[in-house]
Amino acid sequence: MERVAIIGVGQSEFGELWEKGFREIVLKAGIEALEDAGLEGKEIEAMYVGNMSGGRYLAQEHIAALIADYSGLSQMGIPSTRVEGADASGGLALRQAFLSVASGLHDIVIAAGAEKVSDVGSEMTTDIIASSADREWEGFVGATIPALYALMARMHFTKYGTTPEDLALVSVKNHRNGALNPKAQFRREITIEDVLRSPFVAEPLRLLDCAPLSDGAAAVILANEKVAKEYTDAPVYIKACTQASDYLALQNREDITTMRAVKIAAEMAYKQSNLTPDSIDVVELHDSFTIAELIAYEDLGFVEKGRGAELIREGITSLDGSLPTNPSGGLKACGHAIGATGIRQAVEITYQLRGKAGKRQVDAETGLSLNIGGTGATAVVTIYEIG
Repeated sequence: MERVAIIGVGQSEFGELWEKGFREIVLKAGIEALEDAGLEGKEIEAMYVGNMSGGRYLAQEHIAALIADYSGLSQMGIPSTRVEGADASGGLALRQAFLSVASGLHDIVIAAGAEKVSDVGSEMTTDIIASSADREWEGFVGATIPALYALMARMHFTKYGTTPEDLALVSVKNHRNGALNPKAQFRREITIEDVLRSPFVAEPLRLLDCAPLSDGAAAVILANEKVAKEYTDAPVYIKACTQASDYLALQNREDITTMRAVKIAAEMAYKQSNLTPDSIDVVELHDSFTIAELIAYEDLGFVEKGRGAELIREGITSLDGSLPTNPSGGLKACGHAIGATGIRQAVEITYQLRGKAGKRQVDAETGLSLNIGGTGATAVVTIYEIG
């Protein structure tokens, strides 16, 4: 297989972008990535686009063709493919782009992700996001995504002694990081008391335990090693990009305090990269809810099962800790533009490994990102290393 490197990255701001349309935010991310790579665009051979629900949020299907059109790639006949995996759509687009270069099929490709959610009401948004779980066995009986994560949190509390204060520490950390990110949706710090005073969404999860649904887009440009060295002296290599699946409905899983797809994808990624959890310097992971971050610590192998809260209590995952996690602010503070999140995570890891992350910079030569769909039925784990 060819070695695959990231040579260009870009992203829009994340948030409620009322005055900006879907096409505008996608173009911003794409142009930024091209300029970062020093490309004109004609060098791109294929594009993969992560998008969950353009057909409902925008009443627009054929999203891949739309983006190719407005990015100027359609006139060159560049193949553009939409990839969907709920919240993991961006991660899946990155994986497809990675595979196309690793296989030798293409030399330079772009992986992008985008979602525009603020143009529909909250009722429709709740209904759309509920479709990332099992509609028949969960959604139709009233189990929203927050309610399902609340079940996972309650069971984790019962089995391992995790507390609401532990979850609050995750939110506080990520808001503290997001305050340093000029493209984050929430650029302000909060306290544990703020979290614990916020209203319940689905007990024990409170409003400040939940990531927002955001507008946003992100893009990365991948190339094989030979081409990458023509554009940069310090390429960020993707050492592994793996995917795994689990049961869609929680009721079918043996243990709802773990995401088996994350464990399987992580094990494959470590094996392919010849790295271990101890080798990872910086992490961007899927904190759609604070409990998801704690569970991910465990399922990614950074700590034994049931001990995830120890990492946040001891400051290990803070910016100045030994395993800085979500320096961007994560989904909680940077925002969760569903189809773009997996790509945005790759953008942040690239900034960190290049030493270009500004005030939130950490000391890192290796990185890992985790993007999950729904309650963990799909998981994509990507491991990066600076060249």
